[in-house]
Amino acid sequence: MSSPAEFYNSLPPISKAYGTACLLTTTAFQLGLLNIFYIALLHEYVFKYFQVWRLFTNFFFLGKFSINFGIRLLMIARYGVQLEKGPFERRTADFLWMMIFGALSLLVLSAIPIFHTPFLGVSLVFMLLYVWSREFPNAQINIYGLVTLKAFYLPWAMLALDVIFGSPLIPDLLGIIAGHLYYFLTVLHPLATGKVFLKTPMWVNKLVARYRIGAPSRPSSQSAAPSDRPTGVAFRGRSYRLNG
Repeated sequence: MSSPAEFYNSLPPISKAYGTACLLTTTAFQLGLLNIFYIALLHEYVFKYFQVWRLFTNFFFLGKFSINFGIRLLMIARYGVQLEKGPFERRTADFLWMMIFGALSLLVLSAIPIFHTPFLGVSLVFMLLYVWSREFPNAQINIYGLVTLKAFYLPWAMLALDVIFGSPLIPDLLGIIAGHLYYFLTVLHPLATGKVFLKTPMWVNKLVARYRIGAPSRPSSQSAAPSDRPTGVAFRGRSYRLNG
């Protein structure tokens, strides 16, 4: 069995970086080193006082140390890592762009008063879960040893459990909306029209290449089939059986 250090070093770059940032943020909060008020998404402070860092920092707080925090962190370590190592293998730029697109979508949605929440980290994690459930729809998932269901239904099952246990509904729902928007633009719409509108921008590829944090996306071709394009290849619906 590999050591924790070996396991950590084996993680793909984007999931590892995001999970680490979330863990460090909560640790700093618990130790009294960080006042989360200064990283929360408060639109008044963003636009009136130009505290633009709030648009980024709010994604790194998943809550205080608790069972819910542990579950969210494990979701990154499992579903984010499986996406990055599986359908997004050697396509780090595409995975990073998916995360960026999800964050931008969540920022837009959070501007709607009914959807506003000061921290969108849980929503971004739920987006990862939703995308994973569409990539591995037939995987058998066991929830707390009580219920076994297909991964396709996992986001809705997790949302229902959060409601039962008294967690807020909005963050989970926002993640599902953002995840489906990405899925629609990269899979459903291209399959229906043959046109791909949501492609990984060149600056993301250059960023990945410059800092050598992974593999840039493969060059796209106008004549390529939708399933061969960088934005559509992630959703082939392969079936895997996962333990617990």
